Amino acid sequence: MLKLLGKSPSINVRKVLWTCAELGLELEHEEWGAGYRPTQDAAYLALNPNALVPVIVDGDFVLWESNAICRYLAAREGRADLLPAAPRERARVEQWMDWQASDFNNAWRYAFLGLVRKSPEHQDAAAVAASVASWHRHMQILEGQLERTGAHVAGAAFTLADIVIGLAAQRWRVAPIDAVAPRPALPAVAAYLERLLERPGFRQHGANGQA
Repeated sequence: MLKLLGKSPSINVRKVLWTCAELGLELEHEEWGAGYRPTQDAAYLALNPNALVPVIVDGDFVLWESNAICRYLAAREGRADLLPAAPRERARVEQWMDWQASDFNNAWRYAFLGLVRKSPEHQDAAAVAASVASWHRHMQILEGQLERTGAHVAGAAFTLADIVIGLAAQRWRVAPIDAVAPRPALPAVAAYLERLLERPGFRQHGANGQA
């Protein structure tokens, strides 16, 4: 059976859990990470030397990096609706997945660690404010894309891009950032999150009270 290692509250682990829900996959889930079994354990480091979550073990195949895991599972199950086979359509999905993992994540990371995780190393007020401003700006990029598609991130259909970006948009919606800089009104994003609520995987792993 497919095995997933990583703590349930992690947004990156929830990407994989939601993907598995969309694919109808059964899996064995072991909780690893802060508050659970430590990822500095030698057994975990043998699977992922970065000591980060998640990791999957599929028989003799081990894979880390959440977006890579989501792509692998969709491809393994032959789900071209989630990860298109045609080069241009697939590139569009992967473009937005890569944007989420790089530009978007870097925008919110400092503010999230400071305001939500209460990290002592992330309490510089100016840096928090700059991070929140960048977070809002990237959400406005998403707003523009959703206005163009009228539905989902990569186009009319739901894809893996919506799993990784939907979770990040939900994080922005619930994070305690208004005292730093009020959220701009983003009606396309609001409508998008309402659409995602129609999917059981999002209700369970996205809109579940966790940022």
